[in-house]
Amino acid sequence: MASAYAFEMAALSHPGTGRDHNEDFCGVLIESSTRGLAAVADGVSGSEGGETASRMAVEVTLRAWRELPADLAAAKRVMRAVQQANIEVHELSLFVPELRGMASTLTVVALDGGEMVAAHVGDSRLYLVREGAAIQLTKDHTVAAERQRLGLLSERQARTHAGKSILTRSLGRELICSIDRIFLPLSQDDVLILCSDGLHGVLGDREIEALVRQADAKAVCQALIDAANARGTPDNLTAAVVRMTGPIPARPQPSGLGEKLRRLVLGLRSL
Repeated sequence: MASAYAFEMAALSHPGTGRDHNEDFCGVLIESSTRGLAAVADGVSGSEGGETASRMAVEVTLRAWRELPADLAAAKRVMRAVQQANIEVHELSLFVPELRGMASTLTVVALDGGEMVAAHVGDSRLYLVREGAAIQLTKDHTVAAERQRLGLLSERQARTHAGKSILTRSLGRELICSIDRIFLPLSQDDVLILCSDGLHGVLGDREIEALVRQADAKAVCQALIDAANARGTPDNLTAAVVRMTGPIPARPQPSGLGEKLRRLVLGLRSL
């Protein structure tokens, strides 16, 4: 039976103009006409095995997603997949001396029936492009970003602060990893962009939004990489793009006792 809506996914990574190797990694998995997964990871620079950590972060997440029951709620499924990736990266770093201390960022988006659930750790980013605006949905887990949220730095100061590349959270560093979760209902023509800091560090939100006007997800990925390379970015570049190309089915309205209580509270507030 044909899906009531459609989406497309693509991902692309490039070493950038300032490096001869790539510690970024990305991947997409289209499971069905209504379910898919996209992931971007950036190995921690300066640590042994950054390239290994980012590749494992994505590959284990995709593998674990496939192995988990398909009828499991997408939120639980993606979180368990990312937790499995964290465990395997951490364990390998303990057993292989050359990989000691390796870690990675990881940003993952799972689509399920017109809704998105994301899992995020580190300073790669997830943007939503909707109605001509690019909105950052994730928080950067860096020293500079933490200070900006505390009001100690302005947005402009945070972009050039020495702590902008110092992660406060990363995948694989510890056995237990704190992971942000984001839920969002999607609409037709929405575009989700996952990218590493090599890309968002040189392209502003307005530039990212403008480049999304390309024809399809693959073309958007290439346009983002080309634009960042034209700026001479010193870091690796990765972008994954999810575009909602068809109508989203009507979402069922909540029912039951919880919904009745919610309506009662709303009614009392309006008195």
